[in-house]
Amino acid sequence: MVVQIILVMFITGVLLGFVGAGGSGFIISILTVIFHYPIHTSLGTALAAMIFSSLSGSISHYREGNIILKVGIVVGLFGAIGAWTSSNFSYFISAGDLKWLTSGMLYLSAIVLWLRMFIIEHRHSSGIQSNPLPVGIKFWLLSGGIGLVTGVISGMCGIGSASFIQIGLMFILGMSIRESAGTTMMVIIPIALAGGAGYYHLGYLNIHLLIEVVMGTMIGSYIGAKFTRRVPMPILKTAMILVPVTAATLLLF
Repeated sequence: MVVQIILVMFITGVLLGFVGAGGSGFIISILTVIFHYPIHTSLGTALAAMIFSSLSGSISHYREGNIILKVGIVVGLFGAIGAWTSSNFSYFISAGDLKWLTSGMLYLSAIVLWLRMFIIEHRHSSGIQSNPLPVGIKFWLLSGGIGLVTGVISGMCGIGSASFIQIGLMFILGMSIRESAGTTMMVIIPIALAGGAGYYHLGYLNIHLLIEVVMGTMIGSYIGAKFTRRVPMPILKTAMILVPVTAATLLLF
């Protein structure tokens, strides 16, 4: 079973590295449908696995100057609160209901991802960059709101909420595409930590399974990323949308 999980996660990692997605929803579907782990365990494991990929990505973005630390800290702090609270609340949701809820959020994330692509293309064609950040209490309210909402989604459904966070940073805080992408990677770290801790507290985080998932996906994603620039852009965009849609559909079976 260990070898099978690592191998399947390696193949999954290749796909996720190719499309540039965190893929926690895809991991949840595979663990639940193929390897028959309880949905709560799958959610906790997938959420905790994001810590490692987000950490390495954040370091890279920080060195490139793509992160606004003030935003990342505040949104991440409130996101951690939301993730911790909702992950503990998931104990009271039945496995069947949690499957439907997670599947629905994955479908919604696919729609948001498509919307994000549309916004990026529009901003590029219009030459729109970024707006000044809000200040004072308005900054705290808007940033805290983004963090709480996306943190609750992540903690409850085990997904990274990257597309939701980026939309919030671009639309609500007026950040540029580059800044929102880098800062989102930073925000996911405390969300994944708090959500993973919540599932561990409930006994739903399988450490051995987590190690197997991380081993397979990290090696696979490194290889998969090398193919990203070697395919036509329409194919890549289609694949990015199909990943959460496929994950959501698998959970319904």
